[in-house]
Amino acid sequence: MRSQFRYPLITAALISINSLLAVNDSAVLEDKFLDSLSEYEFFVDLKTQTPSEGVIPYDLISSLFSDYSFKKRFIYVPKGKKATLEKDWVFDFPVGSALIKTFYYQNDQTNLQKGINLLETRLLLRKENKWVAASYVWNQDKSDAFLKIAGKAIKTSWIDEEGVKRHVRYKVPNTNQCKECHQTGDEISPIGPKARNLNKDFNYGEKKQNQLAKWFESGIISELPTNVVSNANWKDKQFSLEERARSYLAINCGHCHMPSGSANSTGLYLDFMETKQKSLGIFKKPVASGRGSGGLKYSIVPGHAEESILLYRMLSIDPGVMMPEAGRSLVHKEAVLLIEEWINSMRKDGR
Repeated sequence: MRSQFRYPLITAALISINSLLAVNDSAVLEDKFLDSLSEYEFFVDLKTQTPSEGVIPYDLISSLFSDYSFKKRFIYVPKGKKATLEKDWVFDFPVGSALIKTFYYQNDQTNLQKGINLLETRLLLRKENKWVAASYVWNQDKSDAFLKIAGKAIKTSWIDEEGVKRHVRYKVPNTNQCKECHQTGDEISPIGPKARNLNKDFNYGEKKQNQLAKWFESGIISELPTNVVSNANWKDKQFSLEERARSYLAINCGHCHMPSGSANSTGLYLDFMETKQKSLGIFKKPVASGRGSGGLKYSIVPGHAEESILLYRMLSIDPGVMMPEAGRSLVHKEAVLLIEEWINSMRKDGR
């Protein structure tokens, strides 16, 4: 399986430059978003996504589906400050921290030498009292990305691993749409960087290292997490079908479908730690019927994926029906097959 994340090795000369460049900390703390990504100085080289001093690339064991786009993720914690571990939740990052995520397509997945097409870079910035989010859209020559509060639709294409040209109307979210996924209670929060979703090796160029160990060694977290129960990589068949399906639903649905999420009123909770069958959707009736249910009775009918609302909504691209309701315009075919197999494998009692 090809890795989604390919960071160029940094030459000795570039490392020397890198050591002289630092993030614009005052820009991160500004009351308003700056007009361009370059003003934050997160990168030595924007086009190659070569990070500045203190900006650390990372990956997730399982990540959110976004119309088959790839992502480059980076974390920045101001020098002298540390994030603290939160049980079963994202790290508690200090004021001035930044989560940086660039979305892109490989121009040709059968020939990686043809490069990548940068689409947008999303920022989650930790201000004095809250997190704030915004998207920056890359210009034509990929020399910089610019703030798009209202979002944008980008018509683009790429050649997939089978050599097929795929087309997509990629949607950059507006600021309010960011809240749909990142809202926890009344506030915005990061989703991905939980210890259980970070506990894997990453190739940093000079060496491969466990990410949590790297973060501790770099001084950005206060303690090295131990006895971490890691998420399963939903693509890796070494894990059980149950583990893979739950991991996929957790990262793609669980941030909204949990007691403190934006879909808490549904009673359908898909977070990784949920154990109650009814909360997971097994023989659970929808709170509101209508087009979203497709005339079906239950979120999950064990042994009958074709009768399950969960799968019905994953198969749809109708904005009034599909789930997740934001962040995609294509059907994630591989995930549909996974969830279909999982539901069909259940005994009639849901076990």
